[in-house]
Amino acid sequence: MNWIYEPWPWYVSGPLIALIMFVLLLIGKQFGMSSNLRTACAAMGAGKASDFFKFDWRSERWNLMVVLGAVIGGFIAANYLSDNTVEINPQVAKQLASDYNLKSAGDTYLPPEIFSSEALGDPQILGVLLLGGLLVGFGARYAGGCTSGHAISGLSNLQLPSLIAVLGFFVGGLIMIHFLYPLIF
Repeated sequence: MNWIYEPWPWYVSGPLIALIMFVLLLIGKQFGMSSNLRTACAAMGAGKASDFFKFDWRSERWNLMVVLGAVIGGFIAANYLSDNTVEINPQVAKQLASDYNLKSAGDTYLPPEIFSSEALGDPQILGVLLLGGLLVGFGARYAGGCTSGHAISGLSNLQLPSLIAVLGFFVGGLIMIHFLYPLIF
């Protein structure tokens, strides 16, 4: 049963994503994860506090099922379809261990040095995660969508703003990991 732990090959997952995007295009919907937070907040009554959340959230509730499916699918994949190890270049693992004190590099997808309950007690790590979450949320709103919305839905619809946003995501990620992250840690 070792095959069950292998990632899906591109020739299976790629066409499945394309099929989903084609169906969404046919029914006039767009895919994205960050807009679901707005829908969830509107459903919980946030429209009383801000006009941003005043819209017909019921017309977008199908997208909340996408979030639920992602959460359930992620849980199933992490707990039943994965051996939770990741193979990375031994030199990269050595560099992560020496430069960033990530001794578990190559052993797990979520290094316990950052994501364990003990690590979340460290104010620096907690601060970086909270600030990062706020910046990602702001960036998704400012860019008019998140990475999945622009990279999957926007690019499949040949939208130039999505291409610009995706290029910005990649450039921002490279700047963060090569210049800012070493300054923080």
